[in-house]
Amino acid sequence: TLARQWRSQPRTRELPIIMLTARSEESDRVGGLDAGADDYLVKPFSMSELMARMRAVLRRRAPEALEQPLEAAGLKLDPASRRVTRDIDGTPHEVKLGPTEFKLLHFLMAHPQRVHTRAQLLDKVWGDHVFIEERTVDVHVKRLREALAPVDCSSLIETVRGAGYRLAQGIAG
Repeated sequence: TLARQWRSQPRTRELPIIMLTARSEESDRVGGLDAGADDYLVKPFSMSELMARMRAVLRRRAPEALEQPLEAAGLKLDPASRRVTRDIDGTPHEVKLGPTEFKLLHFLMAHPQRVHTRAQLLDKVWGDHVFIEERTVDVHVKRLREALAPVDCSSLIETVRGAGYRLAQGIAG
């Protein structure tokens, strides 16, 4: 019942669910998976098996959570903690980003020096299931640059006239 409820709510629809239960009948396992669970584990189980199943679910549901941190010109992005920081004079300063700006920066940092059109960014950052104006990308790039300005990294996001955007190589400033 709880899995069905979570899957029906927009806020919890994408949460990974692993059912840990004593119910071991095939009908119980099928029912749990059909209700929306990503995996079903019957007691007793080992912690190593649970951890392996959690990693497997995350690989399928939230692969970015397992990704390695990225760095460009001193700007560090950690997908697991969803933090962006830059050391200034030996002190880490956190960059406050909205979820879309975070995904946009993550995509650009994962594909540096490559020019991405607005349409490509919409597909890769927003997903190919959304239908929004391509100029929406410009608004989020502007917001991203504004968020990066306090740590002197706004120039990392380059506009390539007539083509799109790219993450610049080299030193921020």
